[in-house]
Amino acid sequence: MSLERACSCGSGAAYDACCGPLHRQERYASTAEELMRSRYCGYAVGALDHVFRTWHPRTRPAEIEPTAGLTWLGLTIVATDAGGPDDRDGVVEFRARYSTAAGPGELHERSTFTRRAGRWVYVDGDIDP
Repeated sequence: MSLERACSCGSGAAYDACCGPLHRQERYASTAEELMRSRYCGYAVGALDHVFRTWHPRTRPAEIEPTAGLTWLGLTIVATDAGGPDDRDGVVEFRARYSTAAGPGELHERSTFTRRAGRWVYVDGDIDP
């Protein structure tokens, strides 16, 4: 990804000023929403090591593989509950648009986050059908 291009997470910032430093482990997310955005971007740009690393070890799968033919098109944060710089837990509700050979789709999820060793991690999520 070009460092000057807008970040896939939809923040409006350049990738190198937004999710890039998190993907490269130069810094950690300060809020649950920032981690949610960086995880979405990780899926979108293929930084699946970041997605794996930021998933709580109690709930993460053994491995994360890219889904062939899936293209992530955009992220909208619907709501947040806690998850700020001084919180221990937080919830981020989002909608993520995607495209596959079968056509377009949308993932609507309420994701739960917690701090582990002082860093935000994704715990799990409830997906709306």
